[in-house]
Amino acid sequence: MTSPKLRLAVLGSTGSIGSNTLDVAARHPERFEVVALTANTQVDSMLTQCERFRPRMAVMASARHARELAQRLKEKKLPTQVHHAPTAIEDIAGDGGVDIVMAAIVGAAGLRPCIAAARAGKRLLLANKEALVVGGEVFLRAVRAGGATLLPIDSEHSAIFQSLPEDPSTWSARVDKIILTASGGPFRQRAPETLCQVTPEQACAHPNWIMGRKISVDSATMMNKALEVIEARYLFGLAPEQLDVVIHPQSVIHSMVQYRDASVVAQLGTPDMRVPIAYGLAWPERIESGAARLDFSALQDLSFEPINSAAHRARYPGLALAWEALRAPAGSCAVLNAANEVAVQAFLERRIRFDQIHQVNRATLDAVRPDAPDALEALLDLDARARAAARDATQTLSQDK
Repeated sequence: MTSPKLRLAVLGSTGSIGSNTLDVAARHPERFEVVALTANTQVDSMLTQCERFRPRMAVMASARHARELAQRLKEKKLPTQVHHAPTAIEDIAGDGGVDIVMAAIVGAAGLRPCIAAARAGKRLLLANKEALVVGGEVFLRAVRAGGATLLPIDSEHSAIFQSLPEDPSTWSARVDKIILTASGGPFRQRAPETLCQVTPEQACAHPNWIMGRKISVDSATMMNKALEVIEARYLFGLAPEQLDVVIHPQSVIHSMVQYRDASVVAQLGTPDMRVPIAYGLAWPERIESGAARLDFSALQDLSFEPINSAAHRARYPGLALAWEALRAPAGSCAVLNAANEVAVQAFLERRIRFDQIHQVNRATLDAVRPDAPDALEALLDLDARARAAARDATQTLSQDK
């Protein structure tokens, strides 16, 4: 007897994660039906996706882009309904006609739809790390209340999930620590004193992964790893001191779990996001992802570097903010995330230097004292306050650029 197709909504479908998700889904048309897509402003890409997958719904961020997409779909006589209302993405995430939600919207903007999907009990594939970094316990409560299945899609967290025992109740007793691997980004061997000269183009040129501009800059500063440490804390329930990072330039080992008996279990593979995406889509089964097989005979070297060397501490000063925020009052992780989003955007717009991203993050953490937000609206208010403080810090630094 043939199983019914799983109905898939991709939030952020025109980005790297969204496009890779659709690539995997297209390889298994007997398993998945794409029913909803959302994007920001990329009408051309969305039109192409609608032509190929014919979803029931598509959402654009603005009325202007929605009108343009609707007109072009009408000209091609495609039936996809187009929406742009502020709550449209949340409505899709919580829609009863959706089984799987791929959450690939970058930044804190993805928090509301993630919580909507969690409350509706969906299989939630979490590529938006900010849902946990900002949402923390508020988001996890929604997951528990809705009975949602939360599966990490970041390559590092997927690797950890695959390396842990199946029963989460045994993790605290059996696991010594989690080791997140980091490529080191494009500046791993660059003299720290020259980072003030880095351009956005250089920061976005990741040596191993094809990613969007924001996450590429985060990789260059290692703030992506700081956010991943915070995400791992909430995903796997371990103490901050049980979370470690090591630089692994080849990006073949995606992360590791060290057990109490000193054994280490690791997940390896080519640096291709379709692998964790395929795992999340089909879990607990495994399906063809389209990624190349790992050829061990061609691997010349698997090397590791300590993150706490003097040179790396100078290159990546923001990494230590993860543990600081985790040990600070509840809500501090949300402050750090908001500051970083503002700082990275300012750098991409050439209003501050690369090395000043950390200065904005540091100044914002010092300026904003959270008051243990316990609901979504309180989190969003804290996010707004942190962004305002970060903009003030950015404005001050831009005058000294």
